[in-house]
Amino acid sequence: MTLTQKILTWMLAGLTLGSLINAFTPDNAFVQHFLVNGLFYVAGTIFLNLLKMLVVPLVTFSLICGVCGIGDISKLGRIGIKALTLFLLSTALAITLAILVAVHIGPGKSFQSAQNMNSTTFAAPEAPPLTQVIIDLVPGNPLAAFIDGNMLQIIFFTILFSICLLMIGERGRSLIEGVEKLNEVMMQMVSIVMSLAPYGIFAIMAQTFALQGIGLILPMIGYFCAVIAVLIMHVTGTLMILLKLLGKISPVQFLKKIRTVQIFAFSTSSSNATIPVTLRTLEKRMGVDNSTASFVVPLGATINMDGTAIMQGVATVFIANVYGIELGLLDYLTVIGMALLASIGTAGVPGVGLIMLAMVFNQVGLPVEGIALIMGIDRLLDMVRTAVNVTGDAVVTLIVAKSENSLSITMFNDPDAGAVESVRLPHDTLPR
Repeated sequence: MTLTQKILTWMLAGLTLGSLINAFTPDNAFVQHFLVNGLFYVAGTIFLNLLKMLVVPLVTFSLICGVCGIGDISKLGRIGIKALTLFLLSTALAITLAILVAVHIGPGKSFQSAQNMNSTTFAAPEAPPLTQVIIDLVPGNPLAAFIDGNMLQIIFFTILFSICLLMIGERGRSLIEGVEKLNEVMMQMVSIVMSLAPYGIFAIMAQTFALQGIGLILPMIGYFCAVIAVLIMHVTGTLMILLKLLGKISPVQFLKKIRTVQIFAFSTSSSNATIPVTLRTLEKRMGVDNSTASFVVPLGATINMDGTAIMQGVATVFIANVYGIELGLLDYLTVIGMALLASIGTAGVPGVGLIMLAMVFNQVGLPVEGIALIMGIDRLLDMVRTAVNVTGDAVVTLIVAKSENSLSITMFNDPDAGAVESVRLPHDTLPR
């Protein structure tokens, strides 16, 4: 089987096993202690830590190689403007689609939860002021930014460092060559971690569904189905139309090659943790030049909020219906505008999804405590949202790469390009 087939098989096995545990042995001490919170938790956490371990060094080395590979500071600015514009465009289209579908479907109109609404409480996290967001872009202590994994600060410092490397000319050449070798080592580490992915994903899925259970969805089935439907429509419709119209690239071939990235994102619920897999897939499988991929992908993982914007749009309509509040056209336009501003203004802030939703609710006069109603199933929806986010990152990267002539169409159209084989150590090839 291919790696994608292995991951899908083990993911479905984990989902099934976890759901069975939740349904039949939720109170069994042995199963809960030794399997769910023991074996599954340890194996899943180790796999996630392996992915997170790669993020900061891979982004750093790859971004230095990318900026130095571009070599032209004006071109770097051009790529940045294109990427930011496309990310904002896809987010605006995503939340507009979400609102249109949600208004048509009307989730929450028959939701009976008067007693729940009176008893639930939700403390909305506060969004940082815009001045603080701008200040926080510049790291006061670069080492602290790298230790904490603050992606925006890491990107800012690394780009500035790379530009200065270019400015010193030939004296920086040996350092650039050293970083290129380190980047190759990091890519090899990604390949090794990917070979372990089926088993790590099995453990994560088994623990998640053993704790959450499929039954959690039933009371909120209308909201859940509406969000899932819009997420699928955005990936297979909106993003593919953008890819075809702006990138002149085959959506079918793209969807075939992006599956592994989507599965990783679905399982980990983290765009940042998926960066190593996204970078490797775009560079080795789709033929995007490192100079473009290494710049656009980390930026997208931080500020691209397509999936979160869709959740906001549907959640706004859902909570308005539950509480019997009528929203007008101006309110919906406000939601779209707030989603665009919040996707940049709260980038890199912990709990960004809830912060953005609380900001939107406050702006249109919806009760913030209504967020408590949707928090129960948000973990499951977050898995799908993240898969949508990384798909958007890849689409924008391809469009930008095509416009900059840094995409190998031959490699993109080759179905076997960059496929991950079994990991072989050097001594395995030696005669015995």
